[in-house]
Amino acid sequence: MLTYLAGLCSSTLSVIFIIFIIGALGFMLGGINVKGISLGTAGVLIVALAYGILIHYFPEFSIEEKKITLWSNSIKSSFGLVSNIGTALFVTAVGLIAGPKFFRTFNRKSIAYLLLGVIIIAIGGITAAIFVKFDSTLSPEMAAGLLTGGLTSTPGFSAAKEVPNVNQDAISAGYGIAYLYGVLGVVLFVQIVPKILKIDMAKERESFVAANSVVIPEPKANLTQLEEFGFFPFFLAVAFGCIIGAIEIPKVNFSLGNSGGTLVAGLIIGHFGRIGKLDCRISKQTLNFMRELGLVLFLIGAGIPGGVNFVSNVKFSYFIYGAVMTTVPMVVGYIIARYVFKLSIFNNLGSITGGMTSTPALGSLIATAGTDEVSSAYAATYPLALVSVVLTAKIIVMIL
Repeated sequence: MLTYLAGLCSSTLSVIFIIFIIGALGFMLGGINVKGISLGTAGVLIVALAYGILIHYFPEFSIEEKKITLWSNSIKSSFGLVSNIGTALFVTAVGLIAGPKFFRTFNRKSIAYLLLGVIIIAIGGITAAIFVKFDSTLSPEMAAGLLTGGLTSTPGFSAAKEVPNVNQDAISAGYGIAYLYGVLGVVLFVQIVPKILKIDMAKERESFVAANSVVIPEPKANLTQLEEFGFFPFFLAVAFGCIIGAIEIPKVNFSLGNSGGTLVAGLIIGHFGRIGKLDCRISKQTLNFMRELGLVLFLIGAGIPGGVNFVSNVKFSYFIYGAVMTTVPMVVGYIIARYVFKLSIFNNLGSITGGMTSTPALGSLIATAGTDEVSSAYAATYPLALVSVVLTAKIIVMIL
């Protein structure tokens, strides 16, 4: 019996099994609705973090002298790959969804989105700097980790670790500590704010869609469709995005990375909808599927390592710092978007998810708003916010 159990454990406790069982349990948790508020896909993150915390205490066990390994460097790298693939799928889908209207609706209002991206990250950076100055136990590396975790920014996290002679473990620890609230804080924010303001979502959605309706010209020539599902243009956008993301600005050691590159590629291919006579248009159903699948893989791939790091490095004061670094930029950004830039509630919250570089929150906002048109505000705010958080994380580590 024990031999059979050992064999069963070694075959089921594989990366593939873990991904899908966490996904199933996460959707069960996310489906729980309390007064109209639910975790949605973020429920997957909770389960992933819980699994990460569990394997921190039990990274391996033995049955009849057969060792069952739950966590190792090779397994860790597997989940890193899962996270990267998920990010590429999600962000590319967002770019392709927003692409047909993004450039055609770029106007003076779009400048507000760009400014919001910079303002939100700048406020987060200033908050981190204040904590470093007033808490002698908080190192710049830990602060950079808390900031990038609070903003759920993997590129910013990676950029901070690339600075020579830094304590990479402290950066990783800070990222893991702040990451959970960084995700849940924004996810809940975009659901709670419309309820607090008693927004008539159906009426707001109707006027929002009408205001954002754009006539997209149909191709004049007959185009060749290589396959019916749109996998060719989607895969091409991901590959093209990786090339864009790898382009590095000399001396500054900055690149958009895969997340920024795939967003840009998705916007470009989504805008033109063709390459020569090749049809690059993709159905909404395919894009929605890729977006949700990517989001789930991202949360699982990032959540499990985050749970492992969380336990070994958690400190209550650091958790509070991370929560403040998430909440203050988000709330101030919302106030500026509403009262200074006069953005509608959907554009406001869309720009907040982009400015906070929060992939999961956009998924939650789409479900709350009932339209994926909010992706345009996210796509307009995200690129400059991404650049800003990468630079801010490096500045904190190098200067403070």
